[in-house]
Amino acid sequence: MANVIYHLPDGSIETVDVPTGQSVMDGSVRNNLPGIVAECGGSCSCATCHVYLDDAANALFDPPSDEEAELMEFLEGAQPNSRLSCQLIIAGHGDVHVQVADSSS
Repeated sequence: MANVIYHLPDGSIETVDVPTGQSVMDGSVRNNLPGIVAECGGSCSCATCHVYLDDAANALFDPPSDEEAELMEFLEGAQPNSRLSCQLIIAGHGDVHVQVADSSS
């Protein structure tokens, strides 16, 4: 289990214990946090679970799949540290910081 620390678009911070094998998206959706819409339910087809990772968090996850990279290529507001939270599967313990993208702009 990992502590996922969600830095939300409104400036607030929420910490959720996310079990190993679940995604960063799951932790947000199951706790009704704002910002991660997850319209496709985690099938890597809508990009409504966009987050930004710092270098420490990025090192905890596998690199993006071709499918994820392709979606990110056309996503407005995407940056080099952008990821889809449905593809970020918790594999260990500790703290994981994610900045939830502001989808309202």
